[in-house]
Amino acid sequence: MTRQELEHIIRASGDITDQYEFVIVGSQSILGTTATPEAVFTVSMEADIYPLQAPELADMIDGAIGEGSPFHDSYGYYAQGVGPDTAILPRDWMTRVRRVQNANTNDRVGYCLGIVDLFLAKAAAGRDKDREFCAALFEHGYVTPEAALALTGEMPLDEATHRRLRATIRRWAQAARDAGHALPDA
Repeated sequence: MTRQELEHIIRASGDITDQYEFVIVGSQSILGTTATPEAVFTVSMEADIYPLQAPELADMIDGAIGEGSPFHDSYGYYAQGVGPDTAILPRDWMTRVRRVQNANTNDRVGYCLGIVDLFLAKAAAGRDKDREFCAALFEHGYVTPEAALALTGEMPLDEATHRRLRATIRRWAQAARDAGHALPDA
């Protein structure tokens, strides 16, 4: 997905829901940090999105421009209507969002997760594709282990899960170092 495609999804989501502000979680929120990320970050053809003030309207987005919709068939990318509980995020994540708003969004606002928050959401989910995405964030210098570890205490997790998350981040950072990527020690 490209930044322009994400802008199209924001615009279409606004038209569908008559809402002004949207939150983009998931991998394509990287497009808020950089308009042209490396190819490894743009393989997904879906943007996870919900209206900030009316998350219950996400189903409308999913139905109108979701997977298998005429929108998807026409453009090759789509929106997945999600909710605020889709991603586990640090308590103050909203203070670090990256705003996407311009003529291509019809001046509607897409709040994309800050890059460290995106990393932590992926690390907390812990799927294979999330591990690969997080490793790429380390490898391309978007996130340092130190920055990720500094925010783990803000994650709404129990103590055991918190310890596992910190250990996972350290393990992934060491794997990136072992693969020859220069990362600071965490």
